[in-house]
Parts: sequence; C-alpha cells; structure tokens
Amino acid sequence: MSQIAIVYHSGYGHTGRLAEAVEAGVEQVDCANALLLSVDEAERRWDDLIAAQAIIFGAPTYMGAASGRFKMFQEATSREVMRKGYLWKDKLAAGFTNSGARSGDKLSTLIQMALFAAQHGMHWVSLDLPPANNSSSGSENELNRLGFWLGAGAQSNTDEGPDTAPPESDLATARHLGKRVAIATLQFVRGRVDQSMTVLSDR
Repeated sequence: MSQIAIVYHSGYGHTGRLAEAVEAGVEQVDCANALLLSVDEAERRWDDLIAAQAIIFGAPTYMGAASGRFKMFQEATSREVMRKGYLWKDKLAAGFTNSGARSGDKLSTLIQMALFAAQHGMHWVSLDLPPANNSSSGSENELNRLGFWLGAGAQSNTDEGPDTAPPESDLATARHLGKRVAIATLQFVRGRVDQSMTVLSDR
C-alpha cells in the first residue's frame, strides 16, 4: 500500500474542498492510501510525512503567492526535514491552488511549490491535462478549464462559499491530479522494488 499525503492550507474552505477532491482521486487507485492533513496537523505529524511515498501540496493564492500560513509550513520543513538529512528526498510531489480570479497569479504559487519540492530533492508530477475551454466549442465544464500544466488550478467566486465553489469541473481536475499522483507513485515504488531485486540477483 502506497501512502500519498495531502498537505494543505485553506483560508475560507475553498482550497479545503480541492484537497478533499485530490484525496478522492487518490482513493480511486487500488493499493493507494490518502492521508489528508491541514498544515496545522502536518506540523504535528512529521513522521507520517517522512513515511509517505508522495506529498501533494495545496494552498490558496493570496497576493500572487501561496498563503502566509502555508509558507510557515514550508519554512518549518527546513528544521524538521532538511536539517535531519533530506528526509523527503526521492518522494513524488505535486500541487494545487485556488484563487478568486481566473488567473490570480496561481502559476506563481505552483512554481513556488515546485521549487520547494526541488529543494527537498523530490520529483514533481505535472497535471497531464491539455488546456480546455479555449475554443468556441469549449465549455466551463471541461477539466483544466483554466489551462494550467504544472498543477491543478481552481477558481472560486469571491461571493460564494465553499458549498458552491470551486465548480465541479475544478474539483474533477483536482481528482484527476490525485489519481495521477497515486498511479505514478505505485509505478515509482514498484520500480524501486524491481531495481532492488535486480541488484540482489547480480551479487
């Protein structure tokens, strides 16, 4: 069983709904288990994050970057993970974000997350969806309707609560990301096992 942790901050609940959708996507894959943690919970469960084979990061985009609370979590990892020997090295990583605007500089947040993962020696998993809703026959109901590649981007109207926003297409995009990371994690873990067996047989 591969463990995929989802670590997120949600200011108003919208990013929390995305996190739950990512979790549902992970759970669609046999032999994959999702561990959903807010950043507050994650900072009390470092051992669980170290044991996970993949970590998916999520945060709202505020003022062109990840929320301050998520940044506090990132900085805490320098003490709890990096200084103790790069304990996240070779895990898989991915990310998702949400903002009120259709763009809202979400790409900046996803780049921030990807660089953070790289600093930990992790392998970044992209969204693997073509941009949608970009033609006269397009629809707001399509996956990746906002056209992000690096991770899952969602948009929530500022006058709507998390009970109605983000829309279903963005939640489906988040589920796709969770499923993709779960599949990639299983492939990665099995590859390591096969490699280990090959090394042993060559001795």
